[in-house]
Amino acid sequence: MAAELSLPILDLSKLDDGPDAAARFRDDLRAATHDVGFFYLTGTGISPELESRLHRAALDFFALPDEDKLAIENVNSPHFRGYTRIGGERTQGKVDWREQIDIGPEREAIEGGPAFNRLIGPNLWPEAQPELRDVVAEWHATLSEVARKLLRAWAQTLGAQETYFDEHFGDPSTLIKIVRYPGTHEPEPQQGVGAHKDSGVLTLLWVEPGKGGLQVERDGAWVDAPPVSGAFVVNIGELLEYATGGYLKATNHRVVSPQAPNERISIPFFFNPALDKRLPLIDLPAELAAEAKGVTDDPGNPIHALYGENALKSRLRAHPDVAAIHHADLVDASA
Repeated sequence: MAAELSLPILDLSKLDDGPDAAARFRDDLRAATHDVGFFYLTGTGISPELESRLHRAALDFFALPDEDKLAIENVNSPHFRGYTRIGGERTQGKVDWREQIDIGPEREAIEGGPAFNRLIGPNLWPEAQPELRDVVAEWHATLSEVARKLLRAWAQTLGAQETYFDEHFGDPSTLIKIVRYPGTHEPEPQQGVGAHKDSGVLTLLWVEPGKGGLQVERDGAWVDAPPVSGAFVVNIGELLEYATGGYLKATNHRVVSPQAPNERISIPFFFNPALDKRLPLIDLPAELAAEAKGVTDDPGNPIHALYGENALKSRLRAHPDVAAIHHADLVDASA
């Protein structure tokens, strides 16, 4: 780990360099997510050309006229898909200074059943930019393979069968956010996105080269996590904390807005179980179980074992306008 970096760097290609290198990678993976919950990941094999095409598509989307973006605004989607205008999302009740498009699995809407079924449905795509759909589909397929490879390594290093997560994931729930943080003219740092933990299992974050702003909480203080060339930032979510009885910890993180005229593009990819799946507790080896401190007890943010309940909790809080328009019954029930 370079002296100026606050997070460890892991090389995924080591899993293919023989049993000794793979074992060291798994040990480093376990240590990074037990101690920090965040790390940089290199060696993914993802081509710079694909990264460049996705970055270009993101810039082109945010450069569209407002009328084209607002035609797919998420207030039109009961499934929380589509475009969120600047200031349209909240973290811990405070406005996040960013705009974004949310893209999930392309599905037909489901009537009835558990409340989390309301998250299932079609995406909203900009008619003015048909190429966005193709590059996002390629990105989704590529990062899904990276995520599966990581989860198999996690399972092994936690004493479970390599297929543990394959068996309990079902048809994965994924979410891609393409996010733009516009610069602000305020003299003090502003909330790009407020402090939070991710509600699922695994997040792979691509950040525009050279653009900082991500901060991770370590030992009660905020530390910068600057971008590393050719690396993703990886963090675990609340469900992996739950599945390990707190041996692995989901970590608070936030983004500070850039100073104008700068802006920042980032693209997180969330890889999670099917909405109707539970992650049972992993039977940790004794030496790891002794270090499992239990799941974080926060009455204001309960961690649900059923992923759909955790995901719905997160979406209702982040997008109160969508919740009020399409899910007033759930808002009333929670009140």
